Amino acid sequence: MSNIISALKASFTPRPMLLCGTLRRTLLLFPKSHLSRRSQTGRMASSHPLAAVCQMTSTPDKEANFTACKRLVKQSKDGGASMVFLPEGFDYIGSNREETLQLSESLQGDIITRYTQLAKKLNVWLSLGGFHERGHDWENDRRIYNSHVIINGQGEVVSVYRKGHLFDVELTGKGVSLKESAFTIPGPSLVPPVQTPVGKVGLGICYDLRFPELSLALQRQGAEILTYPSAFTVATGVAHWEVLLRARAIETQCFVLAAAQVGAHHAKRSSYGHAVAVDPWGVVMGDCGGTDVGVAMVEIDLLRLQDIRKDMPVQQHRREREYYSALD
Repeated sequence: MSNIISALKASFTPRPMLLCGTLRRTLLLFPKSHLSRRSQTGRMASSHPLAAVCQMTSTPDKEANFTACKRLVKQSKDGGASMVFLPEGFDYIGSNREETLQLSESLQGDIITRYTQLAKKLNVWLSLGGFHERGHDWENDRRIYNSHVIINGQGEVVSVYRKGHLFDVELTGKGVSLKESAFTIPGPSLVPPVQTPVGKVGLGICYDLRFPELSLALQRQGAEILTYPSAFTVATGVAHWEVLLRARAIETQCFVLAAAQVGAHHAKRSSYGHAVAVDPWGVVMGDCGGTDVGVAMVEIDLLRLQDIRKDMPVQQHRREREYYSALD
């Protein structure tokens, strides 16, 4: 079974909770009688593992954000997901620098502790992309990392990637002015892909999407799925979001899962949305659209990935590194 098209109405505050369809650029709502490809328990009937790619609207209210994420995770688990992907800033999105720093925590703090407990209780893996982690010298410099945290179904933190490419951008005329490096420490290195129930997952965050060197490095280390949890600006999202995600999928022949923030976080900032899943051929499997909170439930068919790589062995055709650096 592939490209399941389904949606589920559910109660959600402040937005309706939607199960995003897997039809490109379309968000569908069906009554339960139309969910013919779901079992009586509400789970998707599938021979392949299911990944849940979430879309949400974070605010500076950490408790409200956790309540929203918990609902998304439970909804995804009830739908049969083996792993749930939450976006950058799932913990909060501050309205100014001081608030962003003041709300930050360590990996041993309350927020990550609550997510480890949730993962263990539901026996589900979590990708928490873009956690505001207090830096190694917090008491002296008050700087943070933008960290992608993976938690397994036993509630254990199994990997932490700290974002390496920081978003320092001023787009004149488009209303975009952000300098992430003013309070964020760039991560020191990539981390190896993580073996999960849905496949081997390579970790990135948002702006990392623009650097194909990162995705190719993860693919060389065995990644089958690339993740880019994001809070893309509206201006850059309209222009570049989908084309970049599809390009990363095509060139690496990996699945690409990109959870996303959507809508207004506060008076100063809004995000593009369109949480997306792309297959290794570059086909968009799921898109949550640009307005609603929701979840895209997608099958991860690793046999399809293997077939694509066998039929078009791009990585075997790649030349030695010296070939590409000959003009340096």
